[in-house]
Amino acid sequence: MGNTDLLKNIVAEIDKVEKQEWENLLPLFDDATIYQSWSYGTVRWGKRSLSHLVLKVNNQVVGLAQVTIKKAPFIKAGIAYIPWGPLWQRKDEENKLENIHCLIKALKDEYVFKRGLFLRIKPHYFKNEDQVDFASILRSEGFQQNARLSRYRTLLLDLSQSLTDIRKNLDQKWRNQLNRSEKNKMTVMEGISDDLYEIFLNLQKEMMIRKQYEPGVDYGEFREIQKDLPETQKMRIIVCSYEGKPVTATIGSAIGNTGIYLLGATGNTGLQLKGAYLSQWLMIGWMKDRGCRWYDLGGINPESNPGVYHFKAGLSGREVHHIGQVEICQSKVSKLVVKIVDWFRSLNNVRNKISVK
Repeated sequence: MGNTDLLKNIVAEIDKVEKQEWENLLPLFDDATIYQSWSYGTVRWGKRSLSHLVLKVNNQVVGLAQVTIKKAPFIKAGIAYIPWGPLWQRKDEENKLENIHCLIKALKDEYVFKRGLFLRIKPHYFKNEDQVDFASILRSEGFQQNARLSRYRTLLLDLSQSLTDIRKNLDQKWRNQLNRSEKNKMTVMEGISDDLYEIFLNLQKEMMIRKQYEPGVDYGEFREIQKDLPETQKMRIIVCSYEGKPVTATIGSAIGNTGIYLLGATGNTGLQLKGAYLSQWLMIGWMKDRGCRWYDLGGINPESNPGVYHFKAGLSGREVHHIGQVEICQSKVSKLVVKIVDWFRSLNNVRNKISVK
């Protein structure tokens, strides 16, 4: 099919999809995550702030993007933001370059040219994957790197191996701790219920008191997201208990081909029992059962959080980075508005760091 034929058969549908249809489309993509779910967008940003683009070629959906829009009052200016998107990696299908280009062009046409917004994209794509050079495609479409923002850095565990091989490849100390935890006769509860999430929150409070830290996550927000997600896309909660008392909780999500470790909490007793090792190992098993190819261990920062880094590194995943946030804008007014908002946000971050110290 030539380029002319392709353009005749490509359609970008804007804000025509409803919640249930979006939830049905999301699992069709390998690069889908909770961050592009309707529930996450509604709870995190508000339903009125969301816009949805569905790209079709020959009436088949080949791309999705859930866009968050924030506008300045009284003027036609603002930002369109796509976290962990857009989605273009269809399951069990070849990712055609022309489809990817059409998806990016459709986003630019709608949000940059038509609406005059500052478009920011934070793709769910790892830089050192030997696949489509998505970063080059974005640059060819006029996007520039946001050098002010650090790239998402994580460890990626290969789940295509058998559980036996994964266990053999664990760091020896990590494997020893897992062996210890399995001998401690903890009972395990797994599921998606709000009761299990409540257990996590209680353990989280206990851990916060012990560690004396400020959380970077709104746990109540994730609770509301969990309630709103369709059952097949809800986060998995694994709780380990000892003598009837919960001691650890681990929460993960698996919608596309990469499962993500989201939240975890270990109570004081759980530290002694090495409960986090058992719950993390069980999460790996669940991810494999879901058909995930990879397990994203949820972000690392060896400098600011060395303890968590060493725990995750013991799983022997490979270190990877997202390609980073990119942006494009044609409106001088939107560009100025976003620049001012970014300045105030950075100032607030500095103040918060000072107050914590």
